[in-house]
Amino acid sequence: MPGGEAGRAKKPLDKMIPIWYHLSTMKLLNRDVDYAARALVYMARANKPTVAVVRMREEVGVTGPFLRKIMQKLQKAGFVHSVKGKGGGFALARRPENIRLGDLINALQGPVKFNECVFKQKLCQHHDACVLRTKIAGLESRLAAEMEGITVRDLI
Repeated sequence: MPGGEAGRAKKPLDKMIPIWYHLSTMKLLNRDVDYAARALVYMARANKPTVAVVRMREEVGVTGPFLRKIMQKLQKAGFVHSVKGKGGGFALARRPENIRLGDLINALQGPVKFNECVFKQKLCQHHDACVLRTKIAGLESRLAAEMEGITVRDLI
């Protein structure tokens, strides 16, 4: 990449998740995924062995107790390690290029699904053969593939 690491412009954490996330009524990413992605990017940018929740909360834009809950979920899913004692906090368990948005979504909210029956099966008794459902399933597959291609490294 031309310019190397120094050539990368930092993206503000509040601009990482596209504006449509905050404006739409159908949310693609839930709140946990949004804040978790921000926290992981902050940790990767800090490039320190551990990062305390106290230091992260303002940048991530969430209260300490809520951020701690998110960090515990990330720890349980294997994205971070908890470090106890003086100088403790959380450390990335994987390199930023090995943390994929798709994995984060699956761990914190489950797979993205659009293919719920539009008619709630009231009008259509052939849910498995529904042409619209098949088209939407294709959209889901392409979206999942795109999300698997986005890493924390890409967001730094």
